[in-house]
Amino acid sequence: MSIFLILGTRPQIIKSAPIVLESSKQGLDIEIVHTGQHYDYKLSQVFLEEFSLPDPVINLDVGSGSHAFQTAEIILRLEKVLMANRPSLVIVPGDANSALAGGLAPVKLGIPIAHLEAGARSYEMRMAEEINRRLLDHCSDILFAPTVNCKDNLEKESVMGRIHVTGDTMFDVFLRFQEEVDGCNVLDQIGLAPNDYTLLTLHRAENVDDAKRLRGILNAIQDSKLNTIFPIHPRTKNRMEAQKMSLEDTNIRVIEPLGYVEILSLLKNSVMLLTDSGGLQKEAFWSKTPCITIRERTEWLETVQIGVNKLTGSDPDRIYQAINEVKERYDEIKNRFEFNPFGDGKSSIKIIKILKEIQ
Repeated sequence: MSIFLILGTRPQIIKSAPIVLESSKQGLDIEIVHTGQHYDYKLSQVFLEEFSLPDPVINLDVGSGSHAFQTAEIILRLEKVLMANRPSLVIVPGDANSALAGGLAPVKLGIPIAHLEAGARSYEMRMAEEINRRLLDHCSDILFAPTVNCKDNLEKESVMGRIHVTGDTMFDVFLRFQEEVDGCNVLDQIGLAPNDYTLLTLHRAENVDDAKRLRGILNAIQDSKLNTIFPIHPRTKNRMEAQKMSLEDTNIRVIEPLGYVEILSLLKNSVMLLTDSGGLQKEAFWSKTPCITIRERTEWLETVQIGVNKLTGSDPDRIYQAINEVKERYDEIKNRFEFNPFGDGKSSIKIIKILKEIQ
């Protein structure tokens, strides 16, 4: 059985890593095709190296562009690759443009696809990722749902493919790297003490492309007076430079993007996380770090229901109030990290077993 895994972004690499490594252990051949959506070394190659993944057999080198450009270019370039190789199955992780295009190209050629992280829903249709994952789920022959809630979402939509609740592969990765995280010296390198700072990440277009909105978010965090560490995404950095925004002489300290182990170490030792990332919401949950999500909705509703993740949108007043609420109720929130709805850390084993059974 010949399987292609299509990826192109940092989160997709993290989600896919345990599957690639487990497939090697169990003798199942999975080859990586990289779309080139994330081409910056610090957002792509460094993670392939950190997870000891094999080099992609093909890199489509699609690069930057609008949603339409990236999606169309990946489909055009991937179609040629698929026609030349005719894999038995294509796996697409997550919800980036690389995932949508990576699913549409094989479907049009009659090649079955499996969607990793199927059924996640934010019900925010202005969000590109929500559109991508909905379309993918209705094209997929096999759907690997990370939680029961995700399975329920798929069943409500009457998807045609086979649904398997496997747990979250990102949790597999998280557990695997805990020893390295505990031994990481990134705090010493940056000059931080545990539980003496807040971690901030921002990268979504709706938050960083609008200059007024971005300033409002950053001003709310400045008003909080929290010692804040901000590993800056290249997209955000470019937008801030274009708008001549500076965070010098503020409580927000900008640093370069970090590797997986380093960011988990910062997260685990932080007082709280402020983010618009999907993956970091889950990693904060597993790190038992209170999270404030700078979005109106989240696909990981489980973390909100448990009471450890608060949604604020981009409204500065709501962000400021949420920060104060976390500080005031800190011990109570920390005590809520008990039940884990994301599986037992063995999702990759389950997924490879399923794939081998359909050979």
